[in-house]
Formats: sequence, C-alpha cells, structure tokens
Amino acid sequence: MKKLLILTLIAVSVLAAGCKKDTNSAQNSDNLFIMGLDDSFPPMGFRDDNNEIVGFDVDMAKEVTKRLGMELKLQPIDWASKELELNTGKITCIWNGLSVSPAREEAMTLSKPYLANRMIIITSKDSQLNVKADLEGKKVGLQTGSTAVAALEKDPISKKLTQVTYENNVLALTDLNIGRIDAVVMDEVVARYMIAKSANLYKVLNDSFNEEYYAIAFKKGNTELKDKVEKVLSDMAADGTSSEISKKWFGEDIVMK
Repeated sequence: MKKLLILTLIAVSVLAAGCKKDTNSAQNSDNLFIMGLDDSFPPMGFRDDNNEIVGFDVDMAKEVTKRLGMELKLQPIDWASKELELNTGKITCIWNGLSVSPAREEAMTLSKPYLANRMIIITSKDSQLNVKADLEGKKVGLQTGSTAVAALEKDPISKKLTQVTYENNVLALTDLNIGRIDAVVMDEVVARYMIAKSANLYKVLNDSFNEEYYAIAFKKGNTELKDKVEKVLSDMAADGTSSEISKKWFGEDIVMK
C-alpha cells in the first residue's frame, strides 16, 4: 500500500510538472506575436467605445500574423519605456506609429518604412498663432518619448518656448482645449484623424517640422522575423489588402510600397 502511495505521488508530481512546463512554453511560444503599442494613439492603435483595441496598425498586424500562422497578442505599453519592453522580451515588436530615427535604428532592428509622416503644429481654432515663429514664449505640448520632441529641439524656436510633456497626445490635446498650453506638436497622420473627429476645435499651422517615416521595431538582431513580416507586407501591398485597410482608416491609400 505504501509503495502504491509513493508511485501515485510521483505520478501526480510528474503530471503537475508537465502542466507547468506546458503553461510556460505557451507563454513563451515562438508562435506568439506580442505587439507593443500605445493604446491611445488613434488611428494607429486605440480603444473604441467597447474598450477594444483597434486601429490601422492593429488591422495590419492581424492580417500579417494570420498569414504567418502566429497568434497575435496586443500589449499596451508605456511609450517612454518601449525600448526596455522590447529588449527584455516582454513584447515581440513595437508596431504603433513608431517614427524612424538614427537613435532607434541603432538600438533596434527596424523594418522598411510603411507610412510617411510629418510633425505638425496644432492650436485651438481661435488661436492667434499662425506660423512657427509665433510659438515664441508659448507653452507647447508633446508626447514623452516621441520623435516630436527631437523634431522640435532641432529647430531654433525650441529655445524660445516652454515644452510640456504628456504621457500621450490625447492628454496634450485636452490641455490645449482648456487653455493650459498654447499648441501641440504631434504626428500629422494621427493629428488629421483626431481633428476630423473633433470639428471646429483645432487648426493646423502652415509650418511643420521635418518629414519622417513609420516603421516596425524588433529586438536588435531579430532580422529573421523582420524579414518574414516585410515579405507578408509586400504581399499585402501587391494583392490590395493594405490598400483596403488604409482606406478604412484614412479614406485613401497612403501605404508606402
């Protein structure tokens, strides 16, 4: 009886260990594609009225992972800590309107650009600001960790204004609406979408900052997955899928071929 009890306990222990191993392997499976994103960055990635994460980049990632036979997991992250999230393996990639910059090219493996973008200046509809020079002495909002900060700081006007940083652009625009700041510098792709949803609240100055491009970031050296994703994106451009997704969110095809 004692021998039978010992064998039973051993069998249970082995089974439990096997279950634990299966759970861990599922969590770290090569088949799992964890997409790091800012979930308040419309129309690239944001939460809809049902609190579901949706957006252009989300739709593109869903199609890419479907064709690769991978399981997609959407993982909201702190944008200011995105490189750390990627380097520690908590996410597979950063795919959420990530602008290409020399520093990011050095720190991460970036895909080919898929969208062109500019940093534009937004003010309230009744603002007296009309050109970049009018920002002198004003408070300008920017998203922490975004390339809007670098774009602004390259311009001489940055020495003549006060920067106010925010966790995301939605918060910056909220402060603009209530008069806490005078302008917001942010991505044109995102800004145009948000302005269209908020008629008569904002205006865009004619001046802008440098043009840049969006790309997908992978952990430094992960060229194998980058190449696979780029191949699928190329196929999607050829068969018209990316064009359809673009028209859904932007009303036209703006995807780079």
